[in-house]
Parts: sequence; structure tokens; C-alpha cells
Amino acid sequence: MGFISEFKEFAVKGNVMDMAVGVIIGGAFGKIVSSLVDDVLMPLLGKVTGGISFVDLFVTLGDGEYQSLAAAKEAGAAVLAYGQFIQNVVDFLIVAFCIFLMLRGINKFNRKKEEAPAPAEEPAPTKEEVLLTEIRDLLKNK
Repeated sequence: MGFISEFKEFAVKGNVMDMAVGVIIGGAFGKIVSSLVDDVLMPLLGKVTGGISFVDLFVTLGDGEYQSLAAAKEAGAAVLAYGQFIQNVVDFLIVAFCIFLMLRGINKFNRKKEEAPAPAEEPAPTKEEVLLTEIRDLLKNK
């Protein structure tokens, strides 16, 4: 089997295609979750904490004081942007929770499918039916 045909077989296998679809859907899902965090949850959290924006939390690692993280970065100051880290942790936790809920639903669906009753097997013939079948077969052969 040549290299090209082997690659072609690999590329069109179901697993590769499923993975490609998963990556595309994952990218779109990531945008939705990021929007949920950035546009809904973090403003609510900021309101609860008195208007603090986590993204703008930073510590300057040198001399000088700056009004915002953007101003510090523009000035070229070394900063520890721990607010962005908090934001990313919240993003991760929300994505992980959403994936957990999705997998939990899929597993529940698969369990229901597995628990579906199997088609009933025909009961074994009774002794009388076996005897009558033997008699019928003997009469047929005469």
C-alpha cells in the first residue's frame, strides 16, 4: 500500500472527520462561552464587587504608577496582570462545567439506549409441542 493511499485512507476515516467537526464546533462553543463570561457574568460579578473589573487588576513590577493596565503596557512597564489570570480561570471553569453538563447528558442518553428492553425471545417449546413436532416429522417421512 502506497504512502498516498495510506494517507487517503487515514484522512477519510470516521475518527478524523469526527475530530475535525469537533474542533470546529469547539471553536464556536468557545466563542459562546467567552461571550457569556465577558458580556454577562463578569459585569455581574463586577457589580457585586463594587465595580471592580478583574481584567484591569495588575501590579507594577517596577517604579511608577499607572491608572490602567493598558497605560502600564503602553509605557512598557513590567506588570503582573493577575486580573487577566482570574478572568481565564473563570473562563476555564465555565467551559469545564458546560462540557461536564453536555457529557453528562450524552451519557444519560446512552444509558437509556442501553437499558431499552431487548426484543423478547420466543419461549422454548413445551414437551407436548416437541412430541407433536416429532410425530409430524415421522408422518411426513412415510
